[in-house]
Amino acid sequence: MPRVISIANQKGGVGKTTTAVNLSASLAVAEKRTLLIDIDPQGNATSGLGVTREEVSKSIYDALIDGVPVKDLLRDTELEFLKIIPSNIDLIGVEIELVPFPNRETRLKNALQEIKADFDFLIIDSPPSLGLITVNSLTASDSVIIPLQCEYYPMEGLSQLLKTIELIKKNLNPFLKIEGILLTMFDKRNNISHQVTDEVRKHFGAMVFNTVIPRNVRLSECPSFGKPIILYDADSRGAESYLELAKEILGHNQS
Repeated sequence: MPRVISIANQKGGVGKTTTAVNLSASLAVAEKRTLLIDIDPQGNATSGLGVTREEVSKSIYDALIDGVPVKDLLRDTELEFLKIIPSNIDLIGVEIELVPFPNRETRLKNALQEIKADFDFLIIDSPPSLGLITVNSLTASDSVIIPLQCEYYPMEGLSQLLKTIELIKKNLNPFLKIEGILLTMFDKRNNISHQVTDEVRKHFGAMVFNTVIPRNVRLSECPSFGKPIILYDADSRGAESYLELAKEILGHNQS
């Protein structure tokens, strides 16, 4: 069965897009047919896989607003098993444009139905907000990964996100699960990183992935080259950690 997984956190700078791009690439390296859907108006997942904004004439916007078939939006990447549906600047106004639409919360879910069976995993990179785009992402998904930076401020918004997920489950998608909380930007030299990790694991237990994403220079460099870390520096700690995350998720999928 195909799995649709949203990467969501209303706080920016927590490693959301980094996770979307590199988890997708790691699943593709495992020869899982993977689709990355960039539904963030910033389009960083799109450029992170080497697709420039100038190349994108049609994006996920056209599916949400004009009903363009998503199969017409698929683009190849450097990895054989990885495709992307790109984003572009048109998405900035989409939340207002969607307001008068009937079933506006399920536009993405409905659009993806025609191609879901062609993939093993569909990964959605959501914007850093809890607006209508993120609601569409969560409504279309089987589960959600919550990246959480190993600092105190990102923890403050976690309860708000969890409340939103519960509202989505109650009103729009009763089958939505939390795939896991992913600790990101872990710095082993920093006491706060260790304290936050301990606190999150103590409070959320099995909801937290075993894999922790470290602060890694190579991981922060690869977006500027339009490559996932597995193609930029496969021997880096960043690449190893996302391969481990992919293994964990594959394990969830088999259990």
